[in-house]
Amino acid sequence: MTLFLGTFLDTPDDPFAGGALRAEVDGALLVRNGVILERGAAGVLRSSYPEEDVVDLSGGLVLPGFVDTHVHFPQVRMIGALGMPLLEWLQHSALPEEARLADAGYAGEVAAEFLTGLTSAGTTTALVFGSHFPAAVDVLFDQAAAVGVRITSGLVVSDRVLRPDLLTSPQQAYDEGLVLAKRWHGVGRSRYAVIPRFSLSCTEGLLDSCAALLDAVEGAWLTSHVNENLAEVAAVCALFEGCEDYLASYDGHGLVGARSVYAHNVHATPDELDVLAERGAAVSHCPTSNAALGSGLFPLREHVEHGVQVALGSDVGAGTGFSLLKEALQAYYMQQLLGDRGLPLGPAHLLHLATSAGARALGLAEQVGDLSVGKQLDVVRIRPAAGTPLDVGLRHANGPTEALAKVFALGTPADVDGVYIGGEPVVPAR
Repeated sequence: MTLFLGTFLDTPDDPFAGGALRAEVDGALLVRNGVILERGAAGVLRSSYPEEDVVDLSGGLVLPGFVDTHVHFPQVRMIGALGMPLLEWLQHSALPEEARLADAGYAGEVAAEFLTGLTSAGTTTALVFGSHFPAAVDVLFDQAAAVGVRITSGLVVSDRVLRPDLLTSPQQAYDEGLVLAKRWHGVGRSRYAVIPRFSLSCTEGLLDSCAALLDAVEGAWLTSHVNENLAEVAAVCALFEGCEDYLASYDGHGLVGARSVYAHNVHATPDELDVLAERGAAVSHCPTSNAALGSGLFPLREHVEHGVQVALGSDVGAGTGFSLLKEALQAYYMQQLLGDRGLPLGPAHLLHLATSAGARALGLAEQVGDLSVGKQLDVVRIRPAAGTPLDVGLRHANGPTEALAKVFALGTPADVDGVYIGGEPVVPAR
C-alpha cells in the first residue's frame, strides 16, 4: 500500500444539484493496486500506517484527473487554424490533415504527440474521435495502452460530402469497426466507440450500420456532433426527409441513448433537449472551439434545466489546446457573456465539469472522477513554478475555493506537476 499526501479537492456531489467542493487540506489517501482504500488527515493516516511507502504531492493542489469528453486524435498538428467557420475549416484545415493518417507511420507520430498533449495537460480519461483509417485507430489504442490513458475511441465513418479518401460504405464501416472492437473493447483501460462523423456526412444506410455495430458490441459507446454551427444545422435538415431537427437524424436510427455523447449542441431546440434528457444522453461542451469557429454561446442553463448531462471537451484541433483548465475558464466566460440567459459558475462547478461530470457522461463514475474511497487513483497535481502569478495567487489564497478559482483563472499545462493513473505516474513530478 502507498500513502499519497497533499491537499485534495474534488466534487463527489454535483454542484449543479446543490453539492459543494470537498477539500482535504494536508490530507492523505491510502492506495492499494491503484484503488483508494481510505482517506483522511495526513497525520492520522501516517500514524495508522507508519510502514507504508509515501508519495508526497504537497506543495500545490491535487485534483482528480481531467476527463475530456470530445477530442480529435488526428488534429493535434493543426491546432490554431483560425479565422474560419466550421464547414470552411473542415474543408481547408481538418480534413486534409486527417487524410494523411492513411499512412500508419504518420499516424503513429501523431498518436504519440496526441497522448503527450493529453497527459501533460492532466487529462487521464478521454472520449476520442479516432481516424477514418483502421490502422491509425489501432495505433492509437496500442499507444494509449502503453501510456495507461483511459480512452474510449473507434473508427470514424462517413459516406458522403467529405473528400473521397475519407469515405467508406455501410458494410465496410461495420466490418472494420467490428474487428477493431473485438481487438480493443474492454481490454485494459480501452473501450470502443461507434463514431459517425456527423449526420451531414452519413447516409441513412451508414447510420443504420452504426446502429447495428452498436448492438453487436456489448457496452460500446456512440459519439458524434450535433448543432454546432447554424449552416451545418440547415444542411443536415435539408438532407434528411421529414427531419424535425438535427438530433432526429440520429434518433431515428436508435443512436441516442445512455451511452451516447454528442459534442457541441450550441443551437439546441427545447424538443432536442427533452429527447437527450429522456434518453440519458450526454453533451460535450467545447467552449474554446465554439469561440474559435464562431459557432455561438453554449446554452448551459437550458441544458441543466432540462436535466441534460453536460461535461467538457477540448475539441482539439478546433479547440485551442488540451487543457481542461482553459476549457473550464472559457465555459465560465461564455456564461458571463450570456448575462441573464447564462448560468453563473463557481470554482466547484468548473472542477465538476472537468472531472466528475465527464466520468458520469462516460459511464465511469464508479471508477474515476472524484477521490472517494473505492475509486481509482487518477490525479493531477497543480504546482506552479515559484514566482509565477499562479504561485503568488495560491500562496495568498483565502481557502481552498479561492485557490481553485485561481487555478482555473491562471493555470496552464506548465503548472501540471505530476499525473497519476490508477496510482501509477504517467507524468513525473518536477
